[in-house]
Amino acid sequence: MTGSHERSFEELRTQLQEAAATFADGPDALESILLGIVDDVDRAVREPLEIFPVCHHSPASAIAMARRLREKQPKVVYLELCEDMAPLLAELRNCRLPVAVQAFATETDGFPAEWAPLSVVAPITEASAEYQAIAYALDTPGVELVLVDRSSDHVYQWDARAEHPDEGPASPGSEAPPAEEEAALHGDAVGVGIGDLRPRFAELEEHLLRHGKVRHWSEWWHQYVELPLGEGDHDTYRQVMLLIGSLFRHLAPGDPHRVRVDEDRERHMWTRMRAHLAATGTDPGDCLYVCGAFHAASRVAEFGVHGSDTFEIAPRTATKWQHGLIPSSHAAIEAQFGLAAGSVSIAATLWAKNLRRARVEPFRLAGQAGGKKPRARKAVAAPVPGPAAEPDDKLSGFLRRPPVLDRLDETELLGWCVEIVRAARRNGYLASTADAIAVFETSILLAGMRDRARPTPYDFQDAAVTCIEKDTVPGRRDVRRLVEIMMGGDRVGQVGYDALPPLARDVHDRLAALDLRLEQRGVQRALLDIASRPELERCSDVLWMLRRLMPPGAARPIMGERSLGERSIQESWDLALGTHQRALIELGYEGVSIEQVLEQRLRRAAYAPQATAASVLEAVEDATLYLRSSRLADELGTRALDVLAAERNVDGAPEVLRRVRRLLAYYRTSEPVLPPWIESFVKTGYAHYCTLLPMSFTDDDATVRQVAAMLGFLFSMENLALSLGCDRAQLQLALAQSHPQEPSRTALLWAAQVQLGRLSRAELRSRCDALLGNPLVVPAYPRYLSGLVHALEPVPGLTDFVVEAVSQAFGRLPDPVLLPWLPTLVTTLRAGGADLAPLLIREAGRTFPGRLAALDEWIPPWRVQPEAPAAGRREAARGCTLLAAHPGTCDAVAALLGCEGTWEDPGSGRAGVALAGRHPDTAVALEALLAG
Repeated sequence: MTGSHERSFEELRTQLQEAAATFADGPDALESILLGIVDDVDRAVREPLEIFPVCHHSPASAIAMARRLREKQPKVVYLELCEDMAPLLAELRNCRLPVAVQAFATETDGFPAEWAPLSVVAPITEASAEYQAIAYALDTPGVELVLVDRSSDHVYQWDARAEHPDEGPASPGSEAPPAEEEAALHGDAVGVGIGDLRPRFAELEEHLLRHGKVRHWSEWWHQYVELPLGEGDHDTYRQVMLLIGSLFRHLAPGDPHRVRVDEDRERHMWTRMRAHLAATGTDPGDCLYVCGAFHAASRVAEFGVHGSDTFEIAPRTATKWQHGLIPSSHAAIEAQFGLAAGSVSIAATLWAKNLRRARVEPFRLAGQAGGKKPRARKAVAAPVPGPAAEPDDKLSGFLRRPPVLDRLDETELLGWCVEIVRAARRNGYLASTADAIAVFETSILLAGMRDRARPTPYDFQDAAVTCIEKDTVPGRRDVRRLVEIMMGGDRVGQVGYDALPPLARDVHDRLAALDLRLEQRGVQRALLDIASRPELERCSDVLWMLRRLMPPGAARPIMGERSLGERSIQESWDLALGTHQRALIELGYEGVSIEQVLEQRLRRAAYAPQATAASVLEAVEDATLYLRSSRLADELGTRALDVLAAERNVDGAPEVLRRVRRLLAYYRTSEPVLPPWIESFVKTGYAHYCTLLPMSFTDDDATVRQVAAMLGFLFSMENLALSLGCDRAQLQLALAQSHPQEPSRTALLWAAQVQLGRLSRAELRSRCDALLGNPLVVPAYPRYLSGLVHALEPVPGLTDFVVEAVSQAFGRLPDPVLLPWLPTLVTTLRAGGADLAPLLIREAGRTFPGRLAALDEWIPPWRVQPEAPAAGRREAARGCTLLAAHPGTCDAVAALLGCEGTWEDPGSGRAGVALAGRHPDTAVALEALLAG
């Protein structure tokens, strides 16, 4: 048998030896390559287990696969696809292709943490050989489908980053980033496909493109492989694909890691196939092995059913993988595998055309969405196995035969020209019938220049760009994109309801009351009148959680808001769940309900190593706002307390202050008592910020806003902290130990001293007057003013004084000093006081006159001299008529305090309140304070 096989390709070997001796300087190097290619083809052809080489997303491979499956009707189909993806293939019937089979892991166990999340996708289109094999195996009784490639876990185990941790993630094959949203449907996932057939020798690819007179590899493959093999018989197709795979393998440069991974994959697949054959006792002649042409020409020792069994498959790591189907698109496949834009759409068009020409009935899963129902087929008897036929040498005739020149299909080309002109006019181009004629003639001219009798879609695309495209693009799409749309467009797949994970189905069920087709792509408007339909409140809860968990645009509120203690009675949403179906499906990998996923994410964020007190408080607020879970909020609040105590900087002080204030306001209005964790948080935060305050006043890394937020926490939480056992002396000592040098921090310290009563307003006013009167200090006055503006956070009572300080600056500074200073003042207020500017505006509105006519007679309040106290002010008031008329309140207080006494007669002439008469200084000081 071996001798007859060798004689089958003897003529081809002789021809190649003569060519090597003629065209090479010496026969050794070239002859060894050419004869090695023939040996690879010969070895693959005479393998008892039939090897079917394919190229991913190739219409020629799909046509040949459908034809071969109907002829051979194998009982077992071995497929080059990740072995852990097998349970999902049956769900393809519930989807509209293209979709991608995905393996996803959010947490890693055995891989570096920075790799997370892990994602592996295998896109599947209808015009692919793998889909034909899957549809045949799943819908044919008695046929078994076995996936034999490495698992998703091994994809990352054999990743180059495992050997070189410093290297970043491997980038996809496309050099340019995807321009549209559909191109990013796969995200950062690692793409695996059947038959990645492309030269790995840059000089070889450049040579093929230059002599083939094409621009990119997809066009070369379409012209010189797809079209010649589209109507070829099985043996010709098989031997040509083996030849191409062997050629690329022999001319591949030495990337040791990639070569080792390819060979390990081949060892893995043959090991799995031999194990299955041994376990089931299946005859290799009844099996079909579908793999990439590159792997079909393998030279490893494990090749074949009689290969060695020395390869040991490493065990998987403890990483928990989730599996599902996600929508894919032609653009996403092109971006994933580095194909030319529009090439997959052109391949889909060629697939439909080849089906009509070859009259081959493709396999299609029963109930497949998005296409015609398959016609009922008569049962075909399985072929009776007989002696294996000797393979004929199809390569010699194929390589000697000149290319068949298809005659020009003028009807098809004219239709293209008319359609592209119509599409161009709809998109703003000034195209006419003359442009259609020009595109027609230019397409024929370009095809002739490239040695083609019939223009290809790529020739037509170049001609359309040349004749219609002008200097600018009037709309969103250029002519090249219009041609891609005309040739079939970027088809986007969809995962059916039955194939969705439980979480995604639960979301659809809970939003069914909205009466929207949420599976459709695009934006849909949802109106929720919760006041008249209370059941829609549950839909509102789901939408707010989806907004929190999913990317922007998936669920966007137009009207209505959700904040602590408030609920909307009417809401309006823009929903695009169909467009973001992949994100919704990946949520399903994390849990069975969105509440569970949200709780897990909140815990993960709170217990992360880089968590801050502000981020944990945000998690507490989200747990209260979306989940309404006091249990989770208490747990995360305790975590926030621990994180705050461990912090040694004040970077998150503004956010901490804002969130604690909001949580305190919510608990005070909705709960009978404050939760224990927030009381402990206030008590610990008071001591913590008092400790850090002196250092923060002089630390260059701490901003004025952060120091002001610390003071805001101390002053606004002071009453609660003191009631919980804190000592105000801590704050007094902290301020006494603070000695800032920077002007804005100095002004902030002055404001804090005013709040504590250690500095009067009169003294603060005199200090600001001294600054304005010192020419050397005037350039720094905006920085003092910035500190005063930030001081409104902890000391809002200084709002009127800040308005006074700004007005004094405008009134006292001369124009040569004032005008250069104005830009600095504006930028200071804009950068440092954007949140507090409304306070200043309202106070200025109350202080200044409302009409221009009153401005001339207006006197600023700070310039009005206080009146001298009258002589009789020190005399005590003559009696207290209100208390004497209603003594019950005082009697009750006296009884409560245990005091005894009697009421004096109002007519006795006594001074009434004797204590106020004997000690009038307190009342006089209070009067002066209120009048100032």
